[in-house]
Amino acid sequence: MDSNIIYCQICSFQPMEIYVDDEAKLTLHGLVQHYIKLKEEEKNRKLNDLLDALDFNQVVIFVKSVSRAAELDRLLIECNFPSICIHSGMFQEERLKRYRGFKEGHTRILVATDLVGRGIDIERVNIVINYDMPDSADTYLHRVGRAGRFGTKGLAIT
Repeated sequence: MDSNIIYCQICSFQPMEIYVDDEAKLTLHGLVQHYIKLKEEEKNRKLNDLLDALDFNQVVIFVKSVSRAAELDRLLIECNFPSICIHSGMFQEERLKRYRGFKEGHTRILVATDLVGRGIDIERVNIVINYDMPDSADTYLHRVGRAGRFGTKGLAIT
């Protein structure tokens, strides 16, 4: 397989290939990237295990839809992982309020859609989890680029 192709598999029946025209674009210094192949029904348990096991300041968990963000946020809270979610289904004022609270460290876990994949700079975010696979290499890079900013080390798990 050509080294410029990253093969990502969402589910066993929905394979996805992401083509990158320049391998240098995939380099994010200070960021360790991992991929875990899971079935859909295994994701929640693995996420709980990761949040229990990993030492993190703050984590951003990216999902593919508004409904999925709300559902995962609810599930995390039920599992004693205090979190907040930000998505396009909220009024701008509410999104900004939640963003400020997360940035100030009031919560350590943010569940978000790609709405916050670009432009957020929160120094304490050291882990990004792609709960749902992004639809493009560009989106992937913007998501995982939220971790390990400001010269710190980061971890991305897809």
